[in-house]
Amino acid sequence: MKRIISTNAIELELSSTIKIHLVVNVSRVYIYKDQEEGQKKEWPLPVIIEKEKEYEIEKILNKKKFREKNR
Repeated sequence: MKRIISTNAIELELSSTIKIHLVVNVSRVYIYKDQEEGQKKEWPLPVIIEKEKEYEIEKILNKKKFREKNR
């Protein structure tokens, strides 16, 4: 958080690569809670095929529609 603008708005300090408006309503901001012990997911090691890292996908858990097309 960079500064408090009013009782309802704050200005965020973010990387220039993140393309969002820096002033947001306070209802959109939450206190960060660290994960409980045992919740951290260890990512599997990649399989190296032809000098490139690859991962095996078991199943797709969710999908997003963009302009009525599946992505």
